[in-house]
Order: sequence, then C-alpha cells, then structure tokens
Amino acid sequence: MAPSKRTPADAFAELKGPMTREEARIESSRCLYCYDAPCVAACPTHIDVPRFIRQIAAADPLGSGETILEANALGHSCARVCPVEVLCEGACVYHDWQEKPISIARLQRHATDAVYAEGEPPFSPGKDNGKRVAIIGAGPAGASCAAYLRRLGFNITIFEKRKLPGGLNTYGVAEYKMSQPTALAEMKFLFKLGCDVVTGKEVGRDVPANSLLDDFDAVFVGIGLSETRSLGIPGEDLPGVVDALSFIERVKAKGGKGVPKSSATVVIGGGNTAIDAATQSVRTGASQVTLAYRRGPENMTAYDFEILLAKSDGAVIMTHAVPKRIFGKKKVEGVEFADKTRIACDRVVKAIGQTKHFALAKAFGLAQHEDGRLKVSPDTLATSKPNIFAGGDAVNGGKEVVNAAADGKRAAWGIFRALFPNQPPPPDNEYWISTIDGRKVAPITPRSHSS
Repeated sequence: MAPSKRTPADAFAELKGPMTREEARIESSRCLYCYDAPCVAACPTHIDVPRFIRQIAAADPLGSGETILEANALGHSCARVCPVEVLCEGACVYHDWQEKPISIARLQRHATDAVYAEGEPPFSPGKDNGKRVAIIGAGPAGASCAAYLRRLGFNITIFEKRKLPGGLNTYGVAEYKMSQPTALAEMKFLFKLGCDVVTGKEVGRDVPANSLLDDFDAVFVGIGLSETRSLGIPGEDLPGVVDALSFIERVKAKGGKGVPKSSATVVIGGGNTAIDAATQSVRTGASQVTLAYRRGPENMTAYDFEILLAKSDGAVIMTHAVPKRIFGKKKVEGVEFADKTRIACDRVVKAIGQTKHFALAKAFGLAQHEDGRLKVSPDTLATSKPNIFAGGDAVNGGKEVVNAAADGKRAAWGIFRALFPNQPPPPDNEYWISTIDGRKVAPITPRSHSS
C-alpha cells in the first residue's frame, strides 16, 4: 500500500476535531444518561460522563467543563489523546445494540474548550494550610498532583529538567493527536492556581535530592521513564538511526517542517509509540514506511485502532521480524533480519520501550520493583520512604495520560491524609475526592454560567 497523499495542511490535522454547538447538542441528546454508567467505570479518573453530557444538552458547556475538570485536571488534553476506543467509548452501551457509541471525547473537548476560552480555571486555590510540597516532573502526573494540592491549600514548587513543562504531552504525543501549543496552554492554565515552576533544573543533578526533604513537607515523584532501550545490534550507532521519542519531538517542535526527508524508513517496535513514529514518518513525507515487529500480530501492544490508522496512512506492518543488524558504510542503508530478509532504508526509528530511572530512586532510597518501577501503596501512592509519593509512568511502567492524571489526583489526597491525619478535606474538595474510587456522590449544585 502506497503512503496516503496528504497536503501539508491536513498532515497534522487533529483526529478528534472540535464540534460545533449544534453538533454537540445533537450528539449529547443521544446519550442515555445511564445510572450505573459503564463509561464512568472505564475512565481511570472516573469522570461523571452522563452528568457532563447532560449539561451540554442543557446548553451549559462551562458547567460541563467544570464537571470534567473536577475529576480530571488534565481533561483538556485527555479529550484529544485518550484511547477512548478502549476506555469510555469502548464501554458505551450502544455497542450492545451494534450502534455507534456516544462521541465522548469530542463532547469532552467541546466542554473543556469552552472553559479554556474563558481563560481562568473554574476552581480556586484552597486556604493556605502552611505545608509545602515539591513535585519532581511537570508532566501529566506532576501537573495533576499540583492542581489538586493547590485546591487543598498546599504551597507547590515544581522542578522540571526540561525547558518547557508538560512532559510527553509537550514533547512526545503525535502532533495529529495534540499540538504542542495546546499542551503548553493546558500547563499555563493549571499553573494559574499558583505554582512555582522551576524549569531547566534536574533534581539529583542541579538540585540535591536530600535538600528537598529538608525544605519541603512532602515530595511527589512524577519523573516518567528514561531513555529508549537499545536494540543491541551492530550498526545501531550509524547516522540515520534515531529513537522514536526524539523523532516525534522534532516533528512537534517544527510542525513537521525541518525533518530530514526519507525515501524509506523502518520503525522497529510494536507499541503505540512505534505506530506514532510510523504514522508521523508517512505524514512528514517518507516514501516508504515499514514497521517491523519481532513477534506475531497478536503480541503487538499497540491498540487495534492505532494499527488501522498506520495502515490507512500507507505504512506496511511486518511481524515475526527480528532485526539482526543495521547495515551501511557512512550512514544507514538498510536493516537485515534474522530470516535474512533485507530492507533498504535511509532511516531507522527505534521504538522498543524505555528504561526506568534508577539514580533518583537511589538518591531518595526508594524501593523499586525488579524492572525499575517505583513501589507504592496503591491506596495513597506513598513510596517506601515517609512523605515521598510517586505516580505516572515511573510507577506504572508506561500507560496513558489519563492514568497519570488519576495518579496525580490520588497522590494529592494521599499527601493530605499523611500530613493532616484524621482531618476532613476542605468542603470545596469533597466532590473530586469522591471520584478517586468512582464512588457515587450526591449531585453538586452547578455554578451560574452563561451559555
């Protein structure tokens, strides 16, 4: 299959585009507002989906956005990047009748877009409780934790080693899913709750880890994962070999421009990041794109709908393809596989997963699983050290943005309970705390919004 012919204008058009007010009205009217809604259970942050859709149907998009952001501080980006096909939309009861599920993601975007257009968060910081928390990493987990801690009255300082906040939302999400300006706008919006953000400083290198324990009452570790794994084969150091995240970052930074042209690209891997790399390769002009995976198609961790997207774009997927060497004299000329198959190419993208961080865990003395994931209490996300908490990819090994957002929320409540044992949360926080485990709660009184 030849690569799809896309114009520069639509190569990075968002997959889940905005709805008009009329489209949102019609789609929201299809919802059955299930009492024991399976879509709510399927969402890691337990957004009250029937409630926010009912609010859209009632011409209250701002109230709808508030409902979403109560449960998921990263609801704006999740509306774009969540794999809803296997989460909320995948659980929609319409599937039982062989009908199209409710377009939950696009309705969520419609609501959060309305809130963001207002320019101010619908929530206020809590009354200062006198406690300070350091957050390491300004990715989804750290940003979510910061937002909820501010609502509980904590003073927050976020340490981010990169120049821009947002983590993978800013640097590693395929551009056709969410643009970098959108990711940064979300960070700016959340930080309006009041956070000190220190960028370009890495804890453990530029900032001593132990100093945080002296200067803060608690620490949240949301450092994500580390480097892309090595293939461990000859030729891996040839010019033209790049890791998937670096490739996607370059695409995002330049909006698809400035990426070296490729007549043929081979992507090695079988996960969602590999699919993103393959699709981005096609959309940046590679004439031929092959995704090579070492096992069978049933073992690929990429979602089926992502695989179909890559195929529809023109990428060729080759399974049972074990790379043995990358050949070339002064630069990449091709890949040879275990069965002696050789594919000529001028670019190889490595997408076989990432390693875990060990140095920071060692500096804090945190217990880790054998594979490097940080050990935490599932209830509070407390680590093995008092008043140090962790969440996101550093704990789960690499899941979705919505999982990181859920971790940040759970850790914020865990920190509050650790520093204020037996004290109830401030009243304005009762609703979002009830969403941690998806418990049913009494309806909150909606605020007055203009439609």
